[in-house]
Amino acid sequence: EVQLVESGGGSVQSGGSLRLSCVASGFPFESRDMRWYRQTPGKVRELVASISSIGIGAQYADSVKGRFTISRDNAKNTVYLQMDRLGPEDTAVYYCKALLLNYWGKGTLVTVSS
Repeated sequence: EVQLVESGGGSVQSGGSLRLSCVASGFPFESRDMRWYRQTPGKVRELVASISSIGIGAQYADSVKGRFTISRDNAKNTVYLQMDRLGPEDTAVYYCKALLLNYWGKGTLVTVSS
């Protein structure tokens, strides 16, 4: 069974940082590109960042470029999202997902106050 467990969310003030983690199981993690998405109420889920199976070629949404960094540790079946210089517009539930696998975790809530 595919499982994705996100953690690391919380409440921070504008300008702060958080590091999200997502532990994956139930599929060959090292062979899948991984992605982070986020969603706010009433909006579609937005792709934030992606990383290849071997940890290179990261891509970012324009809204987070230069502030967020995606990385992965295949030995730990974990993908990370380092988020710096957070602003209220980053408030959302964050989810990780494996490319071409239609499974979602419960997400982790990030709240940024001004």
